[in-house]
Amino acid sequence: MKKLFKILLKLIIVLLIVVVCYLAYVFFSYHRIEDNLSLEVSSPSETTSEALLTGKEYEILTWNIGYGAYESDYTFFMDGGVQSWAWSKERLETNLQKIKAFLSSASVDFAILQEVDFDATRTYHFDERVYLTEAFPSYYSVFAQNYDSPFLFYPLYQPHGKSRSGIMTLSEFPISSALRRQFPLEKGVRVILDLDRCFSISRIPVSGGRELILINMHMSAFTADGQIAVDQLEMVISFMQQEYEKGNWVIAGGDFNKDLTGLGSSPFGVESEPYSWSQPIPMSVFDGTNISLVAAFDEENPVPSVRNVNEPYSPSIYQVTVDGFLVTDNIQVTGSEVIDLSFSYSDHNPVKMSFILKSTTHHLKVMGL
Repeated sequence: MKKLFKILLKLIIVLLIVVVCYLAYVFFSYHRIEDNLSLEVSSPSETTSEALLTGKEYEILTWNIGYGAYESDYTFFMDGGVQSWAWSKERLETNLQKIKAFLSSASVDFAILQEVDFDATRTYHFDERVYLTEAFPSYYSVFAQNYDSPFLFYPLYQPHGKSRSGIMTLSEFPISSALRRQFPLEKGVRVILDLDRCFSISRIPVSGGRELILINMHMSAFTADGQIAVDQLEMVISFMQQEYEKGNWVIAGGDFNKDLTGLGSSPFGVESEPYSWSQPIPMSVFDGTNISLVAAFDEENPVPSVRNVNEPYSPSIYQVTVDGFLVTDNIQVTGSEVIDLSFSYSDHNPVKMSFILKSTTHHLKVMGL
């Protein structure tokens, strides 16, 4: 018995040392990606100097592609599901082919994508950035790294590993410059569960000398109470207002991780309390601004933009709309819709918006000219 006890004691000590070393690795390897980081703009082989025009209609699409893993039968361990990697490399590549085919057929002027992986354990170190730009061979592109997590040794049956992921912006029109801005995050240990979050700023010339400011964003999901996502939203709104007052047009889009309609899941036939990531946006954040929320919603045929991933997709699963756009009031929105892909390729459906840059003189009044 003494011998057995000593063996067990040694095993416990070794296990404790391993756990302590791993926790030390996680905390010491944690780092923040640089704020105000200039981003490289990739140009197509045949470039154009064409600028955007006022009074002309354009289309933009936003889509969280779920790093190509979230097929309709996929669940995720952090949401109460099972999977931590894409089903297989073969299924990942097949799903990405379908995502690429949809994007190629969308024929929009701008596309902003979230959860685009590169060199991540969960996606078999496949570089999705290169693959997806092939869907837009004549477009300018910008990639901003959202997070770079240490190796997560959980769940034990398939450790999630190292995650490197970001947001991609594609434009048919020249992007003169781009910048990565760091979002505020929760304090303390919880920051390890939801690492860096950012938004990217792409500047696109408009005929006449001003700019369309295109913001791509993916706000925090795994937070204690959802307040951080509100703080992040307020940061974007403040920046948008500053650019508006300079005379620029501003569109921000992406995954808000907030209920944009304020109607919850009930329009989609599901009665459920909201999660921390799907709380409604407090409309007071827009008070005193020249910014509006565009939440695509068709009363006759409501289509959600995201599903919960605690179980495979079915019409009865929790669904809500968290993807959409913000626009300054010098932009006329002529239409918006959630495109129903039945969550076949991602846990998000894409959202499209058509818009016109108004020919306006609001900037003269604001600037006192």
